[in-house]
Amino acid sequence: MSNTAVEKADLELGPLEQKHLQYANFRAVANGTEVTKTHWHIALANGLGWGFDGMSSSMFSLISPLIISEFALDVPTYRSGLQVALLVGITGLYCWSWLADRYGRRTLLALNIALFSLMMPVVALAPTFALFIAGLSVVNFALNGEWSLGSMLVAETWPARLRGRVISINRATWCLGVALAGGITGIVAASWGWRVAVMVPGMIALLAIYVRATCPESPYWVRARDRKRRIAKALSAGGALSDDDQGWYAKAGRVSIKQMFMPDVLPATLVALFVACSSCCIFGTVGSWMPYYLSVEKHWSTQEYSAFYVSWGIVGFFGLCLAGWLADGIGRRVGFIAMLVEGAIFITLWVFTDNHILLWLFGLAWSFGFLGIWGPSTTLTTEVFPTRIRGGANGVVWTIAYLVGFVLWPFVTVALQQSTGSFALAFLCIPVFMIAMAVGVWMAVPEHTGKDLDAIIV
Repeated sequence: MSNTAVEKADLELGPLEQKHLQYANFRAVANGTEVTKTHWHIALANGLGWGFDGMSSSMFSLISPLIISEFALDVPTYRSGLQVALLVGITGLYCWSWLADRYGRRTLLALNIALFSLMMPVVALAPTFALFIAGLSVVNFALNGEWSLGSMLVAETWPARLRGRVISINRATWCLGVALAGGITGIVAASWGWRVAVMVPGMIALLAIYVRATCPESPYWVRARDRKRRIAKALSAGGALSDDDQGWYAKAGRVSIKQMFMPDVLPATLVALFVACSSCCIFGTVGSWMPYYLSVEKHWSTQEYSAFYVSWGIVGFFGLCLAGWLADGIGRRVGFIAMLVEGAIFITLWVFTDNHILLWLFGLAWSFGFLGIWGPSTTLTTEVFPTRIRGGANGVVWTIAYLVGFVLWPFVTVALQQSTGSFALAFLCIPVFMIAMAVGVWMAVPEHTGKDLDAIIV
């Protein structure tokens, strides 16, 4: 079915779209072809959200040696606490996305940002490790909503020809957040302690006001809701439906999880699960243990590994920008594979060197591809599902990926560290994952460059 048919059923706008068209910011993105000031507001709001995500999540990794020391923990105990917080956070991946399919993208994004921002000072004041984990669990619950909410709003408002690079550049601001976290840790945590450092990001709560004031609702979501109501009204009145409407409504009436495994959506589900699970597994080791690895095994100071994180994040930003340009300019698969191969080569060299200078050089080199893959990864999972379940399907995919990569896989990582006395073997698993991903992307991922979302799947 064409996008025009979805936009205007029976040549009439639905009541919900008529309501939203009263607002200038919705009108600015309704036609989906021209870039306006409102598009930049959406991109900026999403980019800031990703930046805060990177800042807060990386900060907890960077201060892990300080937390372990203050609460007198061993590595397995600290890992178990993190697993509890991550497990609670997983529910947020599905909850926020499920709500987004029912109540829209914009308002939930604002609530999501406000909640995880305001909880950061609460975590900073935790007097015991148990309370620290309890607060971190709430932060993770809120934080995980950013994975799909912001990307969906961008994908459903920006023109198709620019979708890949805008999502990638937005995702790249996560790297700037990582760099900022490194600066905060190196300056604030090193001077006044980790508790003061954790309180700094709470100021980003003001972003919620900006999101609510300047960003419109997704036209795709509005039109899908209008279509569902129109069909339901026709059925209740005993009216006839077109073949397209009958097929669409039969699928839209099912629970989103069931729709994911219907014949027309199942290939997209399997591809998205493969990409998301692999992405989370390779990041699970780095995100949790790289600062500890550099601190304990390479004997770097808090200031040095924090400075490395700043540089690592900045280089990764440019990797994501290049990945987005490749995704829109040459193709999704080419951009994806180029980043995967580059990252796999340099992380292998990084693990095998003990030279201080080469640790810096190879480390910054592998961040280019390692972080660069998150642009194509997020773009793919956002665009392969139909609007009617885009939120819920992304929630299911990233929930499973989070469970595999950030809750289950770290047990393997720590087991390898405990058995060998080093995280080196665990880090060497990363290039194996990356090469496997490159092969899988080439063989199984469809090419969606420049396609309208409704041309991919309805």
